[in-house]
Amino acid sequence: MHDIIDWYRRIVIQIATPYSTGTGFLLKDFNLIVTNEHVIRDNREVAVAGDSFPKQLAPVVYIDPKYDLAFLAAPQSADAPHALLSTDKRLREGDQVVAVGHPLGLKYAATKGIVSNTRHEQNDIFYIQHDAALNPGNSGGPLVDMDGNIVGVNTFISRDGQSIGFSLPVAYLKATLEEFIKAGSVNGARCSSCANLVFEHTVDNGYCPHCGTKVQLPKDVEPYEPLGVAKTIEEIIEQAGRPVQLARVGPNKWEIQVGSARIQISYHEKTGLITGDAYLCLLPKENIKPLYEYLLRQNYYTEGLAFSIREQDIILSLLIFDRYLNVETGLLLFQRLFQQADYYDNILVEKFGALWKYDTN
Repeated sequence: MHDIIDWYRRIVIQIATPYSTGTGFLLKDFNLIVTNEHVIRDNREVAVAGDSFPKQLAPVVYIDPKYDLAFLAAPQSADAPHALLSTDKRLREGDQVVAVGHPLGLKYAATKGIVSNTRHEQNDIFYIQHDAALNPGNSGGPLVDMDGNIVGVNTFISRDGQSIGFSLPVAYLKATLEEFIKAGSVNGARCSSCANLVFEHTVDNGYCPHCGTKVQLPKDVEPYEPLGVAKTIEEIIEQAGRPVQLARVGPNKWEIQVGSARIQISYHEKTGLITGDAYLCLLPKENIKPLYEYLLRQNYYTEGLAFSIREQDIILSLLIFDRYLNVETGLLLFQRLFQQADYYDNILVEKFGALWKYDTN
């Protein structure tokens, strides 16, 4: 199992949009990233990141609401192992499987489970039912057998039962890939009515040429436009010289890398509070007291910022109420947070033995 997990570490991709986060996996042979349609819904391009390439935007090239599938164009710089799609070998009840993904925004995780039903029917589609734990963020990741073959795409969990997940069998993916490649790997979608694939060279003025149903191709999706406070926050991020589209990680959430520190910005609409949390590093194993004393002293000099410790994380935070936010003052405050975060994380590691939270290479 450890070999399988290590193999897929460079294949599994993190996906983020203004609306959600999820998982995808790279199919090197097709130059595509596979994920769920609901993960990338209402986006013509999304932010992707993986161990084999830096975070960047990837265009959506295929959407399939019927099977909840979507394809993204893989970055040209992606250099990952080949993902092995299962052959026609029959998956059986009782077989062990591994669900790989980025649950709840974590960097990488794999959970083991047992197949309980290979033909769970829902809306005329047969799903693999298993108990490998799936959490929000796992959507779109691969379900892998003990030979390292992808047997399904993790799609949804049961609302009524714990630890019951459902994955689209790889046969649906392979059939869709075959038709997509045959058409020239061009912008396409599956018609929700007749289930035929429609492409930019076959679509009839926005309608399916087979049945006349309205079809939206990925290229026709309207670009995301933030409103209200979210728009102000994005203007601040942009004026601070940070790529806004890459910073989006879900509804009213943004993440920015500054040196070795990672800043998470959130807008909490119910309370009107905007938070900027810079995750600097982790508490050391020994001699913690001098570090605590240093942080308490520094709270007198950080000008509107405050140090705190959450479990093992050392965090430098900024709080603003939305009614006081504008681009000019917000820019000054967030620039200070960025600068201080990049300054303090090195001091905490080099002088007080704190541990790096993220890979600094």
